[in-house]
Amino acid sequence: MDVKELNKSQLIMLAILLSFVISIVTGIVTVTLMQQAPVSITTPINRVVQQTVEKITQIEGKPTVQTVVIKEEDLVVSAIAQNQSAIFTITKNGFDANGQTAEVSAGRGFVISKDGIVVADASVVPGNETYFVNNASGKFKANFVSTDKKGFSFLKIGDPVDGKSKLTYTLPTLGDLSKLKAGQKILVIGDAISSFIYDGTSSLVIDVNKGNAGGLVSDLDGNVLGISLNNSTGSFVTIGDIMNVLNPITPKTP
Repeated sequence: MDVKELNKSQLIMLAILLSFVISIVTGIVTVTLMQQAPVSITTPINRVVQQTVEKITQIEGKPTVQTVVIKEEDLVVSAIAQNQSAIFTITKNGFDANGQTAEVSAGRGFVISKDGIVVADASVVPGNETYFVNNASGKFKANFVSTDKKGFSFLKIGDPVDGKSKLTYTLPTLGDLSKLKAGQKILVIGDAISSFIYDGTSSLVIDVNKGNAGGLVSDLDGNVLGISLNNSTGSFVTIGDIMNVLNPITPKTP
């Protein structure tokens, strides 16, 4: 049938059909291109989508679109809350300033396995001593597992000190420093909370004191990037390096 022979109603229906087909094809092509696109292209798009949310409300029978921009401080609060239960304060039996036996600080650490393995700074958790870990669920004994030449140690959470506390924590989501872009913000969650702008290099220099030793380092999405260590160079160890050491020494859960 010749298009010229179609009446007005038929032309309108044909136009609607073509528009529908084109929209479907466009959607398929877009999804395909996004799946094949490099991370450098998809990351900025995903962050824009994540930080801008559109709400559809009904006013006098007419739908309206209200754009709500999520503030950076809201992302910081969310990232901290997401990892809070995974972070533990660490203490050990030692001596106070007067040489008396006392329980002293051994920095911070965070749990990285379902078996209750906590990673800590080896400068304050150097060897087989008597350790304790504490989070919102209570205080627990901790057994020394091993230390690594890169400057971190592993502890395994044991029995509650009071004999009744029930250990609860949420495993953090593992991130990847190599996927971050220069200009993104990085958080250091220790005894205090600090942040800095990522400069695009893999060798992070993080200024931490003894109280912040073993601080959890994350991006604004709450993904754990690694651990901050208290030493002369302000070193940082990625979560990938930590997990590579942990996996061979951790028995597999059936």
